[in-house]
Amino acid sequence: MVAPAAAALRVVRCGGSSLHGARAVFSADSYLLCASGDFVKMYSVATEETLRVMGGHAGPVTGVQLNPHNHMQLYSSSLDGTIKLWDFMDGIPIKTFTVGSKLLALYALASFEDSVFVVIPKSGERDTFQLVSVKLTKAAGQDVEAKELSVVLDGVDASPKYIAFGREGEYVASVKEVNLQVYFFKQKQLNRFSVSAVKTKSGNNQFTCIACHPTEDCIATGHADGKIRVWRNFCHKKEYTYSTLHWHHDTVMDLAFSVEGTSLLSGGVESVLVLWHNESDCQKDFLPRLGSPIEYISMASDGTLCCTLHTDNRITIINSNLRFAKSIQGLIKSADVKTGLVVDPRTKALVLNGEPGHLQFYCLQSDQQLFSLDIVQRQYIHQAGLNQADLVKVAFSAQGKWLATVEEREEVTDPELQLKLWFYDEETQSFKLNTRINMPHEDHITDMCFRDMDELEDDSLILVTTGRDCVFKVWVMVEDTDPEAQQSVSWSCDFVGSYHNYQATNCCFSEDGSLLAVSFEETLTVWDSVTWDLKCTFCHPPGKIRNICFGRLTCSKYLIGATDDGFLCCWNLLSCALEWSAHLNVLVLQPDPLSEHIAAVSWLSKESSLFVFKPNEPRPIYIQRNLCREKIQLAAFVPRDEPETIGTEKYLWLRRSQLFFLTDTQELMTLSTKSLQERLTPSSKQLAVEESLPVTPFSLLLGKHRRQQSQEDTDLGKLFVRSKCEQDSPAVKELLHTPAHVLPSASFLCPIFINSLLISKENKRAEEVADEVEMESEKTEDDSDEERDVTEMEQEDTSPLELLGETTCKLSKSQEKELRKIRKMDYSWISAF
Repeated sequence: MVAPAAAALRVVRCGGSSLHGARAVFSADSYLLCASGDFVKMYSVATEETLRVMGGHAGPVTGVQLNPHNHMQLYSSSLDGTIKLWDFMDGIPIKTFTVGSKLLALYALASFEDSVFVVIPKSGERDTFQLVSVKLTKAAGQDVEAKELSVVLDGVDASPKYIAFGREGEYVASVKEVNLQVYFFKQKQLNRFSVSAVKTKSGNNQFTCIACHPTEDCIATGHADGKIRVWRNFCHKKEYTYSTLHWHHDTVMDLAFSVEGTSLLSGGVESVLVLWHNESDCQKDFLPRLGSPIEYISMASDGTLCCTLHTDNRITIINSNLRFAKSIQGLIKSADVKTGLVVDPRTKALVLNGEPGHLQFYCLQSDQQLFSLDIVQRQYIHQAGLNQADLVKVAFSAQGKWLATVEEREEVTDPELQLKLWFYDEETQSFKLNTRINMPHEDHITDMCFRDMDELEDDSLILVTTGRDCVFKVWVMVEDTDPEAQQSVSWSCDFVGSYHNYQATNCCFSEDGSLLAVSFEETLTVWDSVTWDLKCTFCHPPGKIRNICFGRLTCSKYLIGATDDGFLCCWNLLSCALEWSAHLNVLVLQPDPLSEHIAAVSWLSKESSLFVFKPNEPRPIYIQRNLCREKIQLAAFVPRDEPETIGTEKYLWLRRSQLFFLTDTQELMTLSTKSLQERLTPSSKQLAVEESLPVTPFSLLLGKHRRQQSQEDTDLGKLFVRSKCEQDSPAVKELLHTPAHVLPSASFLCPIFINSLLISKENKRAEEVADEVEMESEKTEDDSDEERDVTEMEQEDTSPLELLGETTCKLSKSQEKELRKIRKMDYSWISAF
């Protein structure tokens, strides 16, 4: 759980939440709804886009079910003990039912009009759960209590895939370990069965999942030995029968019948979806290579689509003919994020370990994977105990044109290492392998970085790697002299440095690229990046140096380091002396690339705390203790597209960049000053037309013709107060923002819409008034002096500035004529100069 943040700054889960925490459901109009952490997400099946994020639960969502009596509504359950009823098309919570106990699974059936079924812990007993029926009261109000519970089954499993309802709610079946129990609602009869006496070669025939036939008395169960048993005649305790289907070599993860019940779908750790026809072992089809083990299988109500939820946070949408249709990929949770959190300069996506041997580019805005780059380029074998190549380090150049990766494989004697340099191809919009270097170091590579200077050309790029072989190496680009080579440049080693045979652990360049800092155990060394001369050394025993970074902008003369023994030190590069130090166990040290601020995350007394400081000030500018209860492993500052409007000076360090951090449970979190409603409002709701777009009839309807009006005001050379007609029309706003199914009839809306487009006479534009005055004065130039005096009086009475409540000096007739000549003169010839 996330600890509440102080004041207005909130610690929020921003992505990476598990998409396979509960079974997904299809809506009647082909939307996909699934649980994602504390939220419920709605995806478009056609475009894979996240259409809506519904938040309001205070704990992880454990179940989503369509309201069987209104297919535009959705039930969701959570560990916070509440059931919420949503209008998912608008993302509006209709009602919240407070049950009180933790809700571990949710089921909604059409035959039970005012009730839903949930799995809750049994009071007074640990690790014991029961299936209960919850009466949903129709009392007025949005927040109501639902305390009327009826126990249906006792001793059930907490997982939602261990319970299934059959024949439109005539019976419910539950499995746990080697026991199967079936309860018939009308007869109030409970039958129990066991497979403990069944002999198998593996000896492990425990139940792992269950599915019920939609129209017949038939139950399918999956087992840990890879077998599927199809049960019939289970209304009798002794005369029951079952048949066996076997293809999976390991645990059967989930089962689902088709809508008609003529076929059965199964999935497991093999990443293969199996379609069994007519419950026959001889008639089956396969959809292989789905990427990762299948956690859940869901069927659409019309039978045209099904989807599989995978352990790597992927949702695969599949047609009824077992053909791949779409894929929705969230943040892949690796066993160990060895690459750290790196920001791609091109897309501002987070880059980290993905599938085994792959690099995932994760979009923070859409909470989806942009693409995956195969680094290792070897087939991964899902078998325990095998030593397979793994991706351990990654670094981008400042412009994102070059990518450096390190992969390694543990061997009995020496590790197998490869350093690869990738170049971004503009034509294919992907990275292509440029150089492969086998064994760049004799031992593990501990860190690497590019010289981070935007103004440098490609031929001046430098890559530095550090290793446990007690050296750091400098790699530069050279022209490839091989005539058969496909590329013109490649990378080679230019310099090797060491310090007293100590292991090199960290490296980083200064902001201007002139200095390189390399840590050797307890010593920090500074090198000239042109001559590679050792300039100075800093030592602060005790403890090995864990993290280092240079200050930026006005603090570029400082070098910061954190040690294993809990010290944070700041050295002044001009005086070569220790500026200040603090006793702080820093796990993560992350500088903001766009400001002087540095974020340090500490771990003390089983809680993570955040300290934000400037190197020239030993006192932190922001402290957030008990940031979260999980241990923070990694962090990264991601530049914002536009500077954030920050109301408090205390949070100005978040104005240009946003801080993201990853916990040891691989939850991606961030700090935000926005409320929950502001964060969940999609950009598609912001209907304001960009100022840079040309004026169109549609932009006029939205009241966005300020640029045109401003240009007309400039031509007149005067400043006018903006009239009401320029403001956004309330009728148009209401028409565009209100959902279509709750709007009045078109005949009622049409007069209001037309009237909103009309301009009242009293708001006549000042330019038109000025033109009329000018025409009148020209007509009267040849009249008598008496008529001219009358005309001047009329002009004074109808002056546009006086109409707007402003005063101006009176001009003579000759001055007005001179101004008209100047205004009509063509000045276009000036543009030639």
